[in-house]
Amino acid sequence: MSVRKSLDFSLNIDDVLSEVSNGPLFIDMPLDHFSNSTVDGVTTFKNRYWMNATYYEPGGPVFIFDSGEQDAAPLVPYYLQEYHGLSATMRLAKRYNGLAILWEHRYYGDSLPFAVNKNTTPQQWQFLTTEQALEDVVFFAHSFSKNSSSSSFSAGSTVNSTADIEPQRLPVHPSVTPWVWLGGSYPGIRGALLRQRNPETIFAAWASSAPVHAQVDMWAYYAAAQRSLTVNCSADWVAVTSYVDNILQGTNATLIEDLKFDLLKARLSGPGGNTSGADGLTKEQANKTSDVDAASILMDPLDFYQYYGFTDSLLPFCNLLETRNFTENATENGIVSVSGVVDAFQAFLVALAELDYDSTSGSPDDPVADMSWMRQYCSEYGFYQRGNPDNPLSIETSFQSMELFQEQCNEAFSDHLPSWPQVQNINKYGGWDMQPSNVMFANGEFDPWRTMGLASIEPNAPQREPSVIVPECNDPSNATTFFGITYDNMVHVSDMRVLLIPDSNHTDFRTIGFYSPVSQAPFYTGLGLFQLALDEWLPCFAMKSAKM
Repeated sequence: MSVRKSLDFSLNIDDVLSEVSNGPLFIDMPLDHFSNSTVDGVTTFKNRYWMNATYYEPGGPVFIFDSGEQDAAPLVPYYLQEYHGLSATMRLAKRYNGLAILWEHRYYGDSLPFAVNKNTTPQQWQFLTTEQALEDVVFFAHSFSKNSSSSSFSAGSTVNSTADIEPQRLPVHPSVTPWVWLGGSYPGIRGALLRQRNPETIFAAWASSAPVHAQVDMWAYYAAAQRSLTVNCSADWVAVTSYVDNILQGTNATLIEDLKFDLLKARLSGPGGNTSGADGLTKEQANKTSDVDAASILMDPLDFYQYYGFTDSLLPFCNLLETRNFTENATENGIVSVSGVVDAFQAFLVALAELDYDSTSGSPDDPVADMSWMRQYCSEYGFYQRGNPDNPLSIETSFQSMELFQEQCNEAFSDHLPSWPQVQNINKYGGWDMQPSNVMFANGEFDPWRTMGLASIEPNAPQREPSVIVPECNDPSNATTFFGITYDNMVHVSDMRVLLIPDSNHTDFRTIGFYSPVSQAPFYTGLGLFQLALDEWLPCFAMKSAKM
């Protein structure tokens, strides 16, 4: 999940989707759960979801995987069909004879009350809120039958369309069947909030990389990445960022023009010293680039950090930088310590050009998802990934300010946003201090979003510690610990599925998303720990049901 780039990439897997057996299902969802409002004649919309009952036996749990802020369709083969690997959702469904569901969030994919584009009106946007989206899940879960005799659904069958069965006749109402939530990043937030808000609906949750504490100022995003850097790469990056910021903040017009030209030329150039991509660039054109856009070029190597981590994302760049494109031996404290910041800047430019992320093929971002998620962070979550002007050793430019992010929000959603994101709408459920029961929180050690999660080690966080000791059913966590795990050296949502067979969609920077594993170990570790928890918790639900 990122403000700078949506974490939700559409995968080019139409051929795969045409082969899978799980067709989409739809439920008529109220537009407004709380006031029954009508806008443009719309009172309900079709909310999309998918089911897989391969392992289902009557009485088994429901495992619902939330796709969050993206079109859910590309996830069907990976999370309900285990294409090229295993998914936590289907492994749990198999172990516990459960029903697997993939859920799509309102205002994403085909779950659109209104068209989402630059012409979406303030009246239409007003229903994209955390409360409305959480209540969608409650409405959906409670739409199912309590009576097993009403079901025309047979164990082991696969749902192809609403013509096959009447899904709501399934006897999986949350009062008679435990609903277990799985989600990473924003969907992880939703799982934790639902367990706090609606424990009668969501019985347990696996919340991976869940930044449950909404905060407007998120300078810590890049602090997490910086902690993973080698000493020499960090020193040079800090020095170059300060050098660029100081020039852009200065009054030497010639120096500023030359700097902008050099940065843009590096971005447009390619490996092997190929500068043809910058052939049409002039200094006059470069000078028209804003200071923030020019300085932000220094952050290009971090675009994919939260998905790949240091080893696969930043290390190649750092190696290019510190060896001056493999022409010299790296030094322990960086180029700046040996020959100064100007040389470090020149080496930085070469490394930017040689790594050339932009030439990587892949699907473009989804404009619907990008706009809907922007609406959400502008209105409620914040997460403005600014530079920290109070830290002279930051790798992020100080030109990335909270005021800049707010200005971008106001331009995108003119005249109908609060003056500042209303983070209290999220943090009323506890934020960093929430103490839910029956929730496992998992994080990557170097995940930028860990900074806003229960495992945060930032100075203003409560410094809670994860514990792998499974708590008793319905036993809330305490103020100093929580049930969960932090995976060494991992980043964002490393545990929801595992890749077992090479898949071109998952070796591409532009389609990797957080749904693609960078290591197999977190999947098996997280799955094993959550299964231990469910082994303890599910009998508790059975006892509760027996008393009813």
